[in-house]
Amino acid sequence: MTYRGEVLVAVMNSPNDWAIAHAQHWYRIPIAQVETLKQQGYWSPQWLAFYQTKVFGAEAYAIHYYARVNQLCEVCRWELFPDQPRDAKSEQRYCKLNLAPLEKLSQPIVSQRLRRVAFIATTWEQFRTARAIESLLTHHRSQ
Repeated sequence: MTYRGEVLVAVMNSPNDWAIAHAQHWYRIPIAQVETLKQQGYWSPQWLAFYQTKVFGAEAYAIHYYARVNQLCEVCRWELFPDQPRDAKSEQRYCKLNLAPLEKLSQPIVSQRLRRVAFIATTWEQFRTARAIESLLTHHRSQ
């Protein structure tokens, strides 16, 4: 059975976060965002995909990569970044998504027009057959 939210598309706009996802196989989502997704009934991702923004040059404005979510756990920012100073920011709570190695789509899912969406919850079937971001937004309530 498929359900909206089994694939979560996250906006990737940071080369540092990209390096972490690619090399260390994890991604973080603020707990407040997780709570919003839960309230909408879109939480429990089995897959995480990345919509890359303009900082990624030739790969911008499209989804090229995705990964299976192996584990979810709630952590403080200082646990994710132990080398950063301990302050109020370091106490912020995140959901850490531990990922399998990233996989590259054979054909990217491109955006036909620029839009501001933090996350897109979709089904595996929609994700697997999509050629445009807009087709993932069917029945989607953006945040």
